[in-house]
Amino acid sequence: MKARLLISILSSVCAALLHAQTTAPPAATRLTLKDAEALALKNNPRISMAKLLVLAQGQVVTEVRSAELPNAYGSLTAVEPHAGSRITAGALNNPVIYQRAAGGLTVGQLITDFGRSRNLVASEKWREKATSFQQQATALDVILAVDSAFYNALAAQAQLEVAQQTVTTRQTTFDQISALTQAKLKSDLDLSFAGVNLAQAKLLLLDSRNHRDAALAALNAILGFEKQQAYLLEDEDAAGPALTLPTANGDELLDLAFRSRPDLIALQDQYEAEERFRRAEHDLIRPSVSALAVVGDTPVRVPEITSSWYGAAGVNVNIPIFNGLLFTARAKEADFRTEAVHQQVRDLRDMIARDVEVTWLQAQTSFQRLAVAAQLLQEANQALDLAQARYKLGLGSIVELSQAQLQQTDAAIGEATARFDYLSALASLRYQTGQ
Repeated sequence: MKARLLISILSSVCAALLHAQTTAPPAATRLTLKDAEALALKNNPRISMAKLLVLAQGQVVTEVRSAELPNAYGSLTAVEPHAGSRITAGALNNPVIYQRAAGGLTVGQLITDFGRSRNLVASEKWREKATSFQQQATALDVILAVDSAFYNALAAQAQLEVAQQTVTTRQTTFDQISALTQAKLKSDLDLSFAGVNLAQAKLLLLDSRNHRDAALAALNAILGFEKQQAYLLEDEDAAGPALTLPTANGDELLDLAFRSRPDLIALQDQYEAEERFRRAEHDLIRPSVSALAVVGDTPVRVPEITSSWYGAAGVNVNIPIFNGLLFTARAKEADFRTEAVHQQVRDLRDMIARDVEVTWLQAQTSFQRLAVAAQLLQEANQALDLAQARYKLGLGSIVELSQAQLQQTDAAIGEATARFDYLSALASLRYQTGQ
C-alpha cells in the first residue's frame, strides 16, 4: 500500500507539472536555417551597429581630407575705436585702429606639408577598410550564433521527442506491471520500480521541454526579436545526402583561415592605418606651406583709408623649431602603438591556428560519434528487448529491466543529438576558416 501511495503521489506531481507547462501554443512560424540566418542579418542590432560604424568612418576620411582642400569664409566687420587709441600690448601687428564697416572674403589653401596630410588621409582610408571587414566579421559572428542556436534548438527538440516516447513506453510498462500486481503475479517492489522509472521519464520530459523552450528563446534573441515567437524548426539537411567530413586537411583549412578571416584582415588593415599615422606623426617636424588670399569692400571708412576695396595674397611657411618635445613624443607614441597592433596581428594568427586545429579535431570526433551513437542505440534497443522478454518470462528482475530502460533512453538521446552536434561543429569550422 505504501508503494502504491508513493507511486500515486509521484505521478500526480509530475502530471501537475506537465499540465502547468501545457498551454495553447501560438501559431508557429516555419523556420529553416537559411531563413534564420537571413532574419538575423536583417534584424540583429549588431549588424546595424557595424553598418553605422562603417558609414561613420567614411565621414572621418572626408574630415581629414578637408585639410588638403581650399577653405573660404566671409567676414562682416564694423569698428568704432576709442579716439587716439592704439593696440600696444599682446601682439605684433599694426596697432592703428580705424573706424570702419566692411565685408570681405578670405580663401586659404595648403600647398604642401611634405606628406603629413596625405598620410593622415591614407591612414583613415585603411581604417575605413578595417571597419568594413569588421562588419563582415560581425556578420560571421551572428551567423555562427544563429547556426549554433538553431542546431541546439533542433537537438533539444529531438531530445524532447525521445522524452515523450520514453514516457509513453514506461507508462505502458507501468500499466502492465500494475495489472500483474493486482493479479498477484508481480510484487509491490516491481510496481515501485516501474513507478519510479515512469516518474523519472516524466521529469526528463519536463527538463527536455524547458531545454527546448530555452533554446528557442536564445534563437529568438539572436534573430533580433524582443517578444518570444513560436517557431517550427525544419531540418533541411535531414533529407540531403549522408553527412561526410570536409575533404580539406588541417593545413589547407589553416591557409584558408589566414586568407579569409575578416577579423584578421581587419586587424591587418588597422596595422596599415597605424603605420600611415606613424609616418604622419613623424612628418610634424617638417615645414608646412600655405597660401592665403583676401578681398573685400569698405563702404564706411575714415579718410586715412583711401581705397574703397582691398585685396591681397601671400604665402606662409611655418617651420617648427621647438614646442617642448611635443612632436617627438607624439612620434614615439605612434611608433609604440604601431608595434602593439603588429603584435596583435601575430597574436590573432596564433589564436586562429589554435582554434582551427581544435575545431577540426572536434568535427572529426563529432563525425565519429555519429556511427558510435547509432551502434550504441541499436545495442541498447536489443538489450531492452531482451530484458523485457526475460522479465515477462520471469527470468529477469525489475532491476535488470529498469537498467535496460535507462541505458536505452540515454542512448536514444545521444543518437538524437549526435547529428546536430556534428552540424554545429561544421558551422564552427566554417566560421574559423572565414567561410
